[in-house]
Amino acid sequence: MTKIVVPTLGESVSEATVAQWLKKEGEAVKMDEPIVELETDKVTLEVGAPSDGVIATITVGEGETVEVGALLGEMGEGSGSAPANDAKADGKDDAKKDDSGKEESSTKSNKAADNAAASKTNDISENMSPDHDEREAKTSPAVRKLLNDNNLDASQVSGTGKDGRITKDDVKKAIESGASKSSPKSSSAPAKPSAPREIGEREERVKMTKLRQVIAKRLKEAQDNAAMLTTFNEVDMQPIMDLRKQYQDAFVKKHGIKLGFMSFFVKAAINALKEFPAVNAEIDGTDIIYKNYYNIGVAVSTPQGLVVPVIRDADQKSMAEIELEIVDLGTRARDGKLSMDEMTGGTYTITNGGVFGSMMSTPILNAPQSAILGMHNIVKRPVVDQKTGEIVVRPMMYLAQSYDHRIIDGRESVGSLLRIKNAIEDPSRLVLDV
Repeated sequence: MTKIVVPTLGESVSEATVAQWLKKEGEAVKMDEPIVELETDKVTLEVGAPSDGVIATITVGEGETVEVGALLGEMGEGSGSAPANDAKADGKDDAKKDDSGKEESSTKSNKAADNAAASKTNDISENMSPDHDEREAKTSPAVRKLLNDNNLDASQVSGTGKDGRITKDDVKKAIESGASKSSPKSSSAPAKPSAPREIGEREERVKMTKLRQVIAKRLKEAQDNAAMLTTFNEVDMQPIMDLRKQYQDAFVKKHGIKLGFMSFFVKAAINALKEFPAVNAEIDGTDIIYKNYYNIGVAVSTPQGLVVPVIRDADQKSMAEIELEIVDLGTRARDGKLSMDEMTGGTYTITNGGVFGSMMSTPILNAPQSAILGMHNIVKRPVVDQKTGEIVVRPMMYLAQSYDHRIIDGRESVGSLLRIKNAIEDPSRLVLDV
């Protein structure tokens, strides 16, 4: 048998969730053919077959969490006949040769069934009475929650409801009588987590993906750990739009990719980061780490959740190279094909809520980074031309830069955002680096 194990998942990633088995037991596979999808807190990755053969056993089901090196299943030799069929054939041959083979097979089956039953009871406290399951089944989710919250076992409460069911009043009376204090559960086993609330008629419960759980956790941590503020400005997009219109055909003909807005903002952000290095830095304990390189993360919305692939050394790349990389990373992000390295090491992030029609927002920091730029939708609005004083209609975009006030002062945040605005409104600054 050849073992199928969880591969190394990347730096700082130690566990994953089995998202989907692509092959079933008994199916023939070729070496390196994808057989199972694993979902980590960063990406979804496929595990290939370690050799040619047949999927003999699957030991970890979908939705279960596994660590690096854990056994997912085993492969055997063959061309696709299910192991179960082989076992049956072998059983028949053994029966002809010796009746003891059948008895041995039966004994193994009984042991397997006993082990499975024992496994299911491992989650139940050792001190629960034998009739616990029966009485537990007669309680509603609300009653079970009250029992768990007060460290009570169903067997300790006398039910006065129909067919001996336990009601909330029964539990309250048991609490008042001090049953929870004498509960053997309280001294020998931790209380079980609160039961999930009862689902309504038009509701649906869906387990959060590993990625979504981590997104929720990290965004909350960013709010809790950083002194986060947001500064705003607006930018006239007409100069960029005119430039794109003038050179779009030539750009596509030469580079095979359209000239978008994002490459302009990446370049403008880099110019601002060079002038205000604290915006590109991070806090490490009581130290500040200044980074003399510019790895720009570009937020991408995928069916699994928001991910932020990184354009490394973006200051050394041309507009065309940036546009090509953005398209490539975005496509593979939505397909779940990004590697771990492509998701880490960013120094500054840009997110574009404008593609969804967002007028204004306050983006949350992508820790451990200290700043993030939010782009929004382009709307034609009447504004005052600063040169002529006339009221004109311009395609305007609101910009928002959230920052960690622990290391970035208002002068640096406002100044860097103004630097981005000026570069977008006068693209020649990007060429001249002024």
